[in-house]
Amino acid sequence: MPYFDAASAAPLHPVARQALLAALDEGWADPARLYREGRRARLLLDAAREAAAEAVGCRPDELVFTPSGTRALHDGIAGALGGRRRTGRHLVVSAVEHSAVLHSAELLEANGGTVTRVPVDRTGLADPAAYAAALRPDTALAALQSANHEVGTEQPVAEVAAVCRAAGVPLLVDAAQSLGWGPVAEGWSLLTASAHKWGGPAGVGLLAVRKGVRFAARGPVDERESGRAPGFPDLPAIVAAAASLRAVRAEAAAEAARLRPLVDRIRARVPELVPDVEVVGHPARRLPHLVTFSCLYVDGEALLHALDREGFSVSSGSSCTSSTLEPSHVLRAMGVLSEGNVRVSLPRGVDGADVERFLEVLPGVVADVRRQVGAPSGAPAASGGGEEGELVVDALGKRCPIPVIELAKVFERVPVGGLVTVLSDDEAARLDIPAWCDMRGQEYVGERGVGGGVGYTVRRRS
Repeated sequence: MPYFDAASAAPLHPVARQALLAALDEGWADPARLYREGRRARLLLDAAREAAAEAVGCRPDELVFTPSGTRALHDGIAGALGGRRRTGRHLVVSAVEHSAVLHSAELLEANGGTVTRVPVDRTGLADPAAYAAALRPDTALAALQSANHEVGTEQPVAEVAAVCRAAGVPLLVDAAQSLGWGPVAEGWSLLTASAHKWGGPAGVGLLAVRKGVRFAARGPVDERESGRAPGFPDLPAIVAAAASLRAVRAEAAAEAARLRPLVDRIRARVPELVPDVEVVGHPARRLPHLVTFSCLYVDGEALLHALDREGFSVSSGSSCTSSTLEPSHVLRAMGVLSEGNVRVSLPRGVDGADVERFLEVLPGVVADVRRQVGAPSGAPAASGGGEEGELVVDALGKRCPIPVIELAKVFERVPVGGLVTVLSDDEAARLDIPAWCDMRGQEYVGERGVGGGVGYTVRRRS
């Protein structure tokens, strides 16, 4: 069964498996002890640190291993903010950062600090000039991912790093998605990553802090990992993570050259095979193995289950797969269609024939899901009301993708120049209705509060 969700967790690399098994026999002792078993474990830990530091592009004594990438982000942000507390308590992040970064930002705000969230364009790209404008005299830290985990857009790390360096502000880079594909651009002050993203075992993160960066570890510390990751390390997993990172980096150029054409084919063929689809993310500045698209009139959870029944494991940032029924913060920040969202991230070694079969299966699966949710084909679901000449669709209480489906059902009844307003209390409608207008070439007039929800008004252009 094809596994197309490597961006969530890549399959364990064969080198990682071999290193893990070997380290279970040789690396079980405490590397802080002086007897021979401890010395042997310490040699393994030092070798793993050197290999990881070489891949990251830092000194071995600048890098520590953490229990996860999320832990690395939390500790990196907290430590940098603590080390520069005399400067201020202002944090700058992009609007599409990993949720671990945004959760740290929320915690800072709850404790009296301030956060500036830098917007992105419709491709998910942040503007270095916007980062420059966000920096203030009291800015303690800025954060920017190297590549987005949902849509694959690669960020201008070097340019933002230059802006931050000129302002004397350290930059933390979340390199979880990109580190396995190559080095991160120079200029960062702190860097984090997670082993399960490149084919290492879960439970190993990296935190690199450049010499000279003020850093104050939060919470109790001990003598391990420079006081930045207390507790007994999972040495076998660390050894496997470092070994697999070295292996995937050696293979990266060849594998990227093989996977990029497969992703390009998906990006080109999906809109041809499936009507009403928006491919999201930057068309060129992107990771080689990842493509994301959204389908109008589709329940995202139903689509993922249907693809799973066909043997394809994919993921989604769609609001329709969230228990909170809120759109993905990445898609919301980009202002793109959120419903029926599918992320395909190809693992190393994937067979091109599996990609072709995915393209064969997808149109029928989407069509079936659209029929299940009543995509445009039935009688109009409209009522009178609103301004004169305005059609009002009551979709209150109905969840994604129903509000857009109801809009599409009645739109043929709207004369050219006429208005239709969709009443909805579903947060996803704020993205999906403007996106529908863009895809259909219609005018999105705006929104206004109506009763217990929001009215989203569209003008028919043609």
